[in-house]
Formats: sequence, structure tokens, C-alpha cells
Amino acid sequence: MQLTIGIGEMAVTKSPEDVIITHALGSCLGITLYDPVANVGGMLHALLPSQDDKDAKNGKKPTFFIDAGTPLLFKACYKLGAKKQRLIVKVAGGASTKTEPDKDMFQIGRRNFTALRKILWKNGVLINKHDVGGTDPRTMTLIMSDGAVKISSKGETIVL
Repeated sequence: MQLTIGIGEMAVTKSPEDVIITHALGSCLGITLYDPVANVGGMLHALLPSQDDKDAKNGKKPTFFIDAGTPLLFKACYKLGAKKQRLIVKVAGGASTKTEPDKDMFQIGRRNFTALRKILWKNGVLINKHDVGGTDPRTMTLIMSDGAVKISSKGETIVL
């Protein structure tokens, strides 16, 4: 079954028939986790680096934010039987919103990736592979039958 997630959403599954996909990763980050032993996987499509008190009070979903959504993704995978030491972490997105990245005043894509690396580093987790930066949007697909992560952009597909 195909599970399509949008901005600020996540999905977690342990069904080998499932495929999780998200489209239009620009400055957003797509984060996948996969435990090959428990066959548990998940994906988060996060928009911004950090949630502040105002966002929380206004009812914004924590999955819109790297700092709040990433721990939720890990916890959801753990609930299905994943183990931290077995998780394979792959990341895509983090692009500049400008065709000339040096002129991207807010650097949201770069800030998203930096925020993620800090959170993972503090928790002793490494990113196994990533495809971040540039200026092109990406589609990210997690194939649960084998944990493959495919990144599609501008008519080309790579496997991370």
C-alpha cells in the first residue's frame, strides 16, 4: 500500500508491502528511518528547524518542525519494535529556495539540515546517507520490502 505524506506529516509502518512517499521536498527535509531486523520504517516531512512556544500554543503540529518531529518519528518506530542501534537514517531535501543559493537570505534548507544533525549527534545517531542542498525539489520514497530509499528529481532517480 502506498502511504503518501505531506508537509508536516509522518508515517510509520512494519508492513513489507508498504511504500512511503513524499513529494516536493524543497527546503523541507525528508527523514527516513529503517530497521532491517524488525522491518520497521518511517518517514517525516518537516518544514522548519524549530518549534517555538508560540507555535506550540497556536496548535501547530510538532511534525512541522525538525526539533519536535524527529523525536516523534524515532519514538513511533520504537513502538513498532525498532532498535536505535539498528536504524538506518537517510535524509533528503534541504534545498535553497533561490536559484542562487548564496542569495537565499533565510537559508531554511541549510538550517533544517544543521538542526537535524545537532539532534542526531546529541543522541548518538549518525546519518547513513543524504541528498541535501542544491536548488531542485525532490521526491523521496521508502520501500519497506528492502528499506531502499529512492530520490527523484528532474526526471532522474537515485538510490541512497
